[in-house]
Amino acid sequence: MRRTRARSAPRAAAALLAGLLLAGCGGGGYEPAGPFRPLPEGPPPQVGPPTATLPPPADPAQPGSGEEQGDPNVVASGLSVPTGLVLLPDGSAVVGERDTGRLLQVFPDRSPAVELMTVPGLDTSGDGGLLGLALSPTFLEDGLLFAYITTATDNRVVRFPIGGTPNPVLTGIPRGETGNGGALMTGADGHLYIGTGDTGDPALAADPESLAGKVLRIDVFGRAVQSLSPVYSWGYRDVTALCQDGERLYATDEAREGPDEVDVVQEDGPGVALLTVPAEEGGLGGCAVANGTVFLGALDGQRVHVITLDQNGVPVDGAVDEVLGGRYGRLRTVVLDAEGALWVTTSNHDGIGSPAEDDDKVLRIRPPGGQPNSPL
Repeated sequence: MRRTRARSAPRAAAALLAGLLLAGCGGGGYEPAGPFRPLPEGPPPQVGPPTATLPPPADPAQPGSGEEQGDPNVVASGLSVPTGLVLLPDGSAVVGERDTGRLLQVFPDRSPAVELMTVPGLDTSGDGGLLGLALSPTFLEDGLLFAYITTATDNRVVRFPIGGTPNPVLTGIPRGETGNGGALMTGADGHLYIGTGDTGDPALAADPESLAGKVLRIDVFGRAVQSLSPVYSWGYRDVTALCQDGERLYATDEAREGPDEVDVVQEDGPGVALLTVPAEEGGLGGCAVANGTVFLGALDGQRVHVITLDQNGVPVDGAVDEVLGGRYGRLRTVVLDAEGALWVTTSNHDGIGSPAEDDDKVLRIRPPGGQPNSPL
């Protein structure tokens, strides 16, 4: 289905936009909403010598706090290409940097970011690096995180406790200089869903023996679920984000040329296009969905697209809006928290953007009225 721009935004959408851009984070200090495991003492262990073919930045950005800025939407600044972001039970978030592999804890009250560890062994050539994060479905019991990373030989999923040693879960995902997408999500069924790119070879997306150009499903030990193969859905160009609303799973599929797609992921079948986004408004890199509203982070479009779906999961004609257009540059990861606030990462240090002095940033956009459990 082709994406169409709204001819006139509904009054509710106009109020929504105003509320988003004017709402800030409340004061009073950060109060954890739940438990968070303390860091182990001492430096995080490494896994052998790094395999990266490109050295890390000589002077990586130092994390700052939102308090250093006048903008109440900025909860952390001074990061380097923050790509994956997961919300912790205590209300804070862990964000990963694509090129450095650093993991940082950031806070909704804009307290200074805390560096947790560095994921070793990344190969950041092409568009590789640390490409996604997910929490273990039993995080409160095991404290494990999962990461989708690029090494010198493949893309893979690893798991680790914060500050601990990453261990492989699924290896051998093809890597390439282009079409090297990586998306990672813990599904409502407790399994891991992994989006991959076709590495620039469309034939691999249709090849049932290849893990490229697919959405994969595995359990937390890396085993295929109810199948001999981890392949869950196929036919994708470059999956950059996954999100889920009820039983419906969505994937952003970035094109090398032409419009990007948002696909409904079909088990044992190819993805079905839900909508398209023109190239100049696309570069989709993030996806969040709740209560029939889809939020899409756009790198080239420098905005978050907001699409309303009807009860059948079809985009409502004309109900297409956007937020943050052109305000923060290139936008990538989008995640909704329990209060309905939208966490967004910028990607202005990715070699394409035009970074400001305090880039990159993590944003948290409060919903109008701050009502819990309601989408923006």
